[in-house]
Amino acid sequence: MTIRAGDSPNNKPAAAPRRRRPAKRTNGSKVTVQAGPDPLVTIGPEGKIADVNESAVKMIGVDREHLVGADFSDYFTEPDRARAGEGQVFSQGFINDYPLILRQTDGELIRVLYTAPVYQDAASDAPYSKWQLREFSETRAFLDNILQSSTKYSIVGMDLDHRILSWNKGAFRNYGYSADEVIGRDTSILNVPADVESGAVDRLLATAYKDGLAEEKFERVRKDGSRFTASVVMTRRDDSLGHPIGFLLMSHDISETRLAEEQLRSAAQYARSLIEASRDPLVTISAEGKITDVNQATIRVTGVDREHLIGTDFSDYFTEPDRAREGHRQVFAQGFVTDYPLTIRHVGGGLTDVLYNGSVYKDASGNVLGVFAAARDVTAQKQAESEVAQQRARELERLAELERFQKLTVGRELRMIELKKEIKALRAAAGGE
Repeated sequence: MTIRAGDSPNNKPAAAPRRRRPAKRTNGSKVTVQAGPDPLVTIGPEGKIADVNESAVKMIGVDREHLVGADFSDYFTEPDRARAGEGQVFSQGFINDYPLILRQTDGELIRVLYTAPVYQDAASDAPYSKWQLREFSETRAFLDNILQSSTKYSIVGMDLDHRILSWNKGAFRNYGYSADEVIGRDTSILNVPADVESGAVDRLLATAYKDGLAEEKFERVRKDGSRFTASVVMTRRDDSLGHPIGFLLMSHDISETRLAEEQLRSAAQYARSLIEASRDPLVTISAEGKITDVNQATIRVTGVDREHLIGTDFSDYFTEPDRAREGHRQVFAQGFVTDYPLTIRHVGGGLTDVLYNGSVYKDASGNVLGVFAAARDVTAQKQAESEVAQQRARELERLAELERFQKLTVGRELRMIELKKEIKALRAAAGGE
């Protein structure tokens, strides 16, 4: 098996069973492994080391005499897992990039990937497995440099059992765990219990295992128990033969983005509620004169639903379309228009007198996008004005009548006075005679 220190896989959905490969036949009671620069170990069916080469001796840190005959699994931090891998080799005929952690005699731990086929000894017909170890220190350094240079994105390497194999600075920054605290632990510590219990995490892994890639938004859990929203991308990792060996989990904290989106939605909802609360018809109109949005009051005054209003020519809903278009032109020419008189025609034939007030609205760069117009219904006002005018006319007519009556009355009184004077004069004249 190939050892790549620092390059370990991890994560689940089990691969489809592979057909057992026929064992290769070799001469001799054991497989000769001395040739080649890579660490090589041959293991018998009982799990005992049959032979090693010098590269394996150097990597493990134990001389050949003490290695041969020893239990192969004793040199790993997880002996049971090493034996399970060995069992897979003999049951399937091979194993590729099987992750283990090798413990050297000085205590240093090396994360490795093993690749091993089964060989058949021609003389004894006994099966052996040859385990190949290769540590790519330069590749590891290169990959580690890429992973560690990312502090904004969490990049976590996992095996098929969901155990964490690699942990970059971005993961430390986002989750609060150091690499020493999480290497070897299950990635479930990063998920909220609800996502695990609902199967959402398993579905993400299953999709990534099947398709090679899966994306979703999840709530994540930090070391201190606090939570944040992250965009999670899960990719499947394959060995050189295309067999799944683990996953790479990349996540990015989008809490601020999500908060900004929620604030934007709240602001939009607030603005919408203000628009709908207005009893006056409100409408937005494009530069081409097409309706782009309306409120409920516009729907009521025209008798046309929102879906059929949007996209139509706004001037079509007035008794004087040309005059309406002229008002629209004035808004773009002057930037606004105030108290522009128009009359809206309802589909049922009713008429509503309005005064339009409109102004252009712009994007963040100052580009004019269209017109925002409010129509103030002045029907009641006009009716009141008409009633006042009629009342005034009636009052003026009454006043004229009074004036005519007064003139008539005054004229009669004057004639009576003159008549009395004449009578008095006649009496005086008659008495004098």
